[in-house]
Amino acid sequence: MATAGKVIKCRAAIAWEPNAPLVIEEIEVAPPQEGEIRIKIVASSLCHTELFHLFEAKNKKGFPTVLGHEGAGVVESVGPGVTDFKPGDKVIPLSIAQCGECRFCKNPKTNLCERSWVNKYVDLMSHPTTRFTCRGQPILQFTGTGTFSEYIVVNQIYVGKIHDDAPLDRVCLLGCGVPTGYGAAVNSAGVTPGSVCAVFGLGAVGLAAVMGCKNAGASRIFAVDINEQKFEKAKVFGATDFLNPKAYNKPIAEVLTEMTNGGVDFSLECVGNTEVSRSALESCVKGWGVSVLVGYTDTDFSAQPVQLMFGKTWKGTLLGGYKVKEIPKLVQDYMTGKIKLDEFITHKMNLEEVNDAINLMKNGQCIRCILNISK
Repeated sequence: MATAGKVIKCRAAIAWEPNAPLVIEEIEVAPPQEGEIRIKIVASSLCHTELFHLFEAKNKKGFPTVLGHEGAGVVESVGPGVTDFKPGDKVIPLSIAQCGECRFCKNPKTNLCERSWVNKYVDLMSHPTTRFTCRGQPILQFTGTGTFSEYIVVNQIYVGKIHDDAPLDRVCLLGCGVPTGYGAAVNSAGVTPGSVCAVFGLGAVGLAAVMGCKNAGASRIFAVDINEQKFEKAKVFGATDFLNPKAYNKPIAEVLTEMTNGGVDFSLECVGNTEVSRSALESCVKGWGVSVLVGYTDTDFSAQPVQLMFGKTWKGTLLGGYKVKEIPKLVQDYMTGKIKLDEFITHKMNLEEVNDAINLMKNGQCIRCILNISK
């Protein structure tokens, strides 16, 4: 392309500081260096992790930054040493890496990677190296991506190449939230046919977890949320029972225990709330119950040791346990109808309306809003 090897000036939504609206600015995006890819972002969804970093995180590092990490686009150019990608390829940039060489990448039990920014810079929610500048100042790329920009530059180990026919304004959802919830059920929890599950929190991640439980063959899926308006949507993804914790005068874990003859087989906490995490663990059956922490938070948590001594398992998940190379298979699963994506989308907006999208999510008025980033 004519822009290869040159600095590109484009629009991006910058968070200059926490607890403040994003600002649409003209930024400069440097050419890709060794092993890097420059991507034209076509569409990006808004995830609650953006809200967490902007409004809720205890650590206020990581600014200024271009937010966004659920994006999809087209390769504009590649740097030296890139052989598996070429201009014109449709891709999904991810917040996890897969170098293919470290002990973690070689182990099928994890999707961690020694070269991932998460290992060293989780307090920044980004890698300190960035190809973005604005007004002569470096601008971080949120979670190493920064998909609220028309162009981004990422290392090839963070990129999944997808089918040429994939609709980018749908499969961008596979950049984070849907794989996180879906994989938490089918990979991390290992939901089994005929089992009883409980999903706490019915945002996009929770709904994806419901879908994962359904596709794994669960016979009963409890959808737990204080917003009962979400129950109808949860039914679309396979939920069979619906519980509002505020409707009971006892802890919801006790309610679930009584309703399931001792507790559920699998529970998934998709809120990022430590009290809910404990409730999810306590709702599991003794002996074999598995509870998975899915929602992100930086708050400490605790539980009674006897919960684990009686045979329960408490574990966490990152992007649902999926490695980078496995994300293209999820794209295929969407295109063949195995998984749903369209049903998550409640709003579509342009990049200039990003603050309106943030307010919708902040007030619980949307599941996923797709932002049109580039034309």
